[in-house]
Amino acid sequence: MHRSAPFRILLAGPVAILATFILAIFILAISAATLTPGAFASASVVHSQETPSSIVIGFVGGFVRHDNPHHGAVIFAQRLQDRAPKGTYVQVFENRRRQAAYNTIISLLDRNHDGILSGEEKAQARIILYGQSWGAAAVVLLARQLNRAGIPVLLTVQVDTVSRMWRDDKTIPPNVAAAANFYQRHGLVRGQPHIVAADPARTQILGNFLFDYKQSPVKCEGYSWLDRKITPTHMQSECDPRLWAQIEDLVRQRLEPPPTAVAAAPQQ
Repeated sequence: MHRSAPFRILLAGPVAILATFILAIFILAISAATLTPGAFASASVVHSQETPSSIVIGFVGGFVRHDNPHHGAVIFAQRLQDRAPKGTYVQVFENRRRQAAYNTIISLLDRNHDGILSGEEKAQARIILYGQSWGAAAVVLLARQLNRAGIPVLLTVQVDTVSRMWRDDKTIPPNVAAAANFYQRHGLVRGQPHIVAADPARTQILGNFLFDYKQSPVKCEGYSWLDRKITPTHMQSECDPRLWAQIEDLVRQRLEPPPTAVAAAPQQ
């Protein structure tokens, strides 16, 4: 037997399948991390004013860059920038940069720049968090971090949440007024199907919305071959215009300024 024969036999077995899968995931991660972003900086960071009326923070999934123009969270930020009320601050982060997102929020809320958030500054916070995949898990973790600091959150939106090991991505903390979850249940990577409120009296779960891409597939442009072959349905949750249109409706409803009371005209 040729000296390489045992090696070929080994590769023909289950080990080869596992090794191929691990290699594919590694290549996918590198591919996502090195995609060349377009001239899209305005979608990832929007400096509306020094003390914004509302803060919208998004997280991309996987190893995606915060300014990659093909990914849903970034495209959504650009569209929101164009349509949100004046004074809205929008920024997208990589999911691993959750602490940077937290620091940004604290800095924006510190209206008198004394380095300490007063009770009034916290109470005036109007924060919306959204994300996809690992980015959706980062949304829940950031909401908990803000809860520990006593900072309220208007809305959290999760898209096909994939949590890191030993992390709870389904229990929404009590500082969140409303939360929505979008998910799909096919393929190798599947989203969290059910979120719950830690305190139902303080948090409204708007719904766990199932999207079936086997029945209604979506064509995604600009994604890698490995995205399309290994995690096609998870990928579609990121680029689905129907899903993101629903998210936009939820977000814009909460960005609109609350109606002011109008005094009735006296009867003549």
